[in-house]
Amino acid sequence: MRGWWRDLTDLVLPAECAGCGAPRTDLCPRCRTALCGTAPRRVRPEPEPPGLPVVHAAAPYGGEVRTLLLAHKERGALALAATLGAALAGAVRAGLAPDGRGGPPPAGRAPGTVLLVPVPSARWAVRARGHDPVRRMALAAAAELRRSGTPARVAAVLRQRRAVADQAALDARQRLANLAGALEVTAGGARLLAGGRVVVVDDLVTTGASLAEAARAVREATVSRLHDRTPVYEAATREGRGERRIEARQERGQWVHGAPEKTVPNVKGDTLLAAVVAAPRDSFVISRN
Repeated sequence: MRGWWRDLTDLVLPAECAGCGAPRTDLCPRCRTALCGTAPRRVRPEPEPPGLPVVHAAAPYGGEVRTLLLAHKERGALALAATLGAALAGAVRAGLAPDGRGGPPPAGRAPGTVLLVPVPSARWAVRARGHDPVRRMALAAAAELRRSGTPARVAAVLRQRRAVADQAALDARQRLANLAGALEVTAGGARLLAGGRVVVVDDLVTTGASLAEAARAVREATVSRLHDRTPVYEAATREGRGERRIEARQERGQWVHGAPEKTVPNVKGDTLLAAVVAAPRDSFVISRN
């Protein structure tokens, strides 16, 4: 009811840009450019949590982009979902591209099928906001991908299996501890994940703890479905160390926060990806000659 009432008021009341307050528009050209005006790029938090998949973001977090995400999430500006979803779809495409380091699709899966797995919000947060912002953006992103010729759908298979603390005041290490083991795949969700290329999606990445935990839950469910109970969370760190040595030679010239040759620790042969609307500016990977 709350979401329906917000949709109705958006139609009958004078609109203003949710990013800057410009009149008679939900989103002005300047704010739209801040969100969607540049090509999505790969991002890496520093320090980078073990098991974090390759992540692409559509825009740097700050200014108008920050205001737009908060307006959609906290103030119920539901009309922004389509534009935010389009930005998220761009980040997904960047990860799936050959140069996005996503790799080939897993054997036996249709190469064009994309499953967007939203990072779940706490139930109390969904109740307080009247909607699930990440799931709403994921649905809009899937629709945008389908319009551009990429079969896609949302697989909302993750849920919290225990309560977690508010992350706002926690540092990177504390966020990892707070979220470790907090998510799980719902009953029957692993079967749905076997039907396509999986991309974990969220609105924002800061420390990467939420995406790393979501990726762990997805990997664990996938391995369990294959009747292999070998833990993959710790394996990510062990195997990642070996891949660092190999990929460092391949990525000569790649810099993260001014530090060369840093690569993502990941599971060997992993094809799981992640995409977000925004990330801190200093987490964007840049190339220097």
